[in-house]
Amino acid sequence: MKFTKMHGIGNDYVYVNCFQETVKNPSEVAKFVSDRHFGIGSDGLILIKPSDIADCEMDMYNLDGSQGAMCGNGIRCVAKYAYDYGIVDKTSISVATRSGIKYLDLTIKDGKVSMVKVNMGSPILTASQIPVVAETEQVIDAPIDVDGNTYHMTAVSMGNPHAIIYMDEIDNLDLEKIGPSFENHLVFPDRVNTEFVKVLDRHTVQMRVWERGSGETLACGTGACAVAVASILNGHVDGDKPVTVKLLGGDLQIFWDQAENLVYMTGPAATVFDGEIDLAFLGE
Repeated sequence: MKFTKMHGIGNDYVYVNCFQETVKNPSEVAKFVSDRHFGIGSDGLILIKPSDIADCEMDMYNLDGSQGAMCGNGIRCVAKYAYDYGIVDKTSISVATRSGIKYLDLTIKDGKVSMVKVNMGSPILTASQIPVVAETEQVIDAPIDVDGNTYHMTAVSMGNPHAIIYMDEIDNLDLEKIGPSFENHLVFPDRVNTEFVKVLDRHTVQMRVWERGSGETLACGTGACAVAVASILNGHVDGDKPVTVKLLGGDLQIFWDQAENLVYMTGPAATVFDGEIDLAFLGE
């Protein structure tokens, strides 16, 4: 299988051009290629496929083989791949995902895509649609008990469910311990991605993320969008300008256009290397 390793501020995936390749068992392939000792090493697998309704389609799998609905850092890399490798020849493109069609604007430098702005669509705040089990229609700054500790949570979906937790200090958090407890909490029927957030100023927040199916990652695009929305809803940041979200792998600029109720994410996309891997033992 030919592949390309790419990352968006450290959120790395193995990308396969399914205009040319066929991947028969993507869940097993995802687990194999994601392994950083015996495979390629990544947060998962993303297939770039033909689409009847968009310029291309994106199928995303986590490192545990589970299928994800959307990946903000991943879709920027899909856009870069589509332009750099000649699937498209325009700088405004559409990508079909399990969360609907997303529209992207590409910034070109020296003939290659350097930055991508993504229309991530409208945030979902209705508890039943996120989904999160709650007695209220929305979950904003609501208490949640996790392992005997009470946290205050805001729940947002940007195609994936997110639980946002504000804290005074996040650098020394033991995410390996508390991350799975949030991910598998009974109030999240589809599991959840959890963002632990420190507010730095009226336009800047810092976050760490525990992603369902992947664990802690260097960055999460949908998570950064959810954090920006939650930070505005909770009054931590101003809503009239982009919010800078600082992640372990770098920064993303998130703007919630509340008049249109659309969230825009801008950030880089990078190619690491192209390669080929033998999947014969998987039956491929």
